[in-house]
Amino acid sequence: MDTNEIALRKEIARDLIANDISELDGFLEVDESLLAAEASLMALSDSLEYPDGLQPTPQNILPKPGPDAPLPKADVLVVTWTVAEQNALADILTPGVSRNGWYRYRRNFDTLFDPLIRQGNSTKKPPSRINNRLGSWYMVKIGDLKVICFKSELHLNQDGISLNENGTPSDTTSGFATLPVKDLFKQLIAEAKPSHVITVGTAGAVFKEHGLGDVVVTRGAKFRLQDEFKKEPYNGIDIEGTQYKSEWDVPTTYFNRALEMMNSFKKNLVEPNFTTPTVRYDDVPAPIKSWANEAQIRLDGTNELPEFHPIVSTDFFEFGTSTNKMEKVGAAMEMGDAVLGLVCEEMNNPPKWLVIRNLSDPQINGDLPTKPASLNMQTHWAVWYYEKYGYWTSVNSALTTWAVIAGLQ
Repeated sequence: MDTNEIALRKEIARDLIANDISELDGFLEVDESLLAAEASLMALSDSLEYPDGLQPTPQNILPKPGPDAPLPKADVLVVTWTVAEQNALADILTPGVSRNGWYRYRRNFDTLFDPLIRQGNSTKKPPSRINNRLGSWYMVKIGDLKVICFKSELHLNQDGISLNENGTPSDTTSGFATLPVKDLFKQLIAEAKPSHVITVGTAGAVFKEHGLGDVVVTRGAKFRLQDEFKKEPYNGIDIEGTQYKSEWDVPTTYFNRALEMMNSFKKNLVEPNFTTPTVRYDDVPAPIKSWANEAQIRLDGTNELPEFHPIVSTDFFEFGTSTNKMEKVGAAMEMGDAVLGLVCEEMNNPPKWLVIRNLSDPQINGDLPTKPASLNMQTHWAVWYYEKYGYWTSVNSALTTWAVIAGLQ
């Protein structure tokens, strides 16, 4: 892939990650009366039937933690990334508490993190600078387990300052860059001391058989970095197989219950009737019949995926197509989860970790035109699917996250 295409895809990724940030997101203290406008989907979980004692129950902490307070201790830390993903996680795991009702978190922002985050310009700042914090969080109980849901404002693709090989700032992309989200993971784990850490969010499908709204669950992760981090020692693009592994038996006790709940929303994942983009031909074929996908959970080490088949973390917007064979590289493609694998690999006693990624776009037709880069139809459709289905597919990964935690009882 040429440098112009990578640069364009990098900007697309940054736009998608920053998409839907609102004025309220920028406040460190939000007037509770202003949150009513966000409540339109907060009754989502009211229609869901959980097993007795396992319904997610938000925990209001008093006095309210300030933005510089450390996280409290928890059994499970769940980290998500975008506004659509946070909305879905809030609607499922913190029902009645919208994303802007979560506690703001900027601990060590001004000292440790600020020097590691690029400034951006007046129109394209990274989310952490737009919102003046590292993230937001809320506590929930599922059965007897305390769970912290955390939305990160730091991202692999968004924050890096280019560095020379000696670690000094560089004016050009050098293949080395700061990675403040790594420090964030380390800080969150040190504070909450969880036994399990889960990352959850959207991803692009790489297998033809994986449908819109399916959920990939894997204990493996791998970097595939071709831009600002391509020379970093942790880049796994040339590594055969899985780079990082978390060896534990993922509980599947409540997967069928999660599938029942997510399929109650399948009407929101109906793909359109696809045909040619014009009707001026006499022999235009009939539209392909639209359908609502019956969601599946694709767990590594089962018939669904090879054992430890990794999530693939990239530093620009990359996706699986019918011709690029990304299914041989990993289970799905996204931009950040391998950082968690890297952090845990460097720890003496790491928590068990897991990646849960809903497929917000299917494998893209590799025969679609890609030139010029500004009119790349493969990229067009990958972006369209995410923008159209990002929230509702994220509901499915949120329900799968619930199922895994419920099974840890």
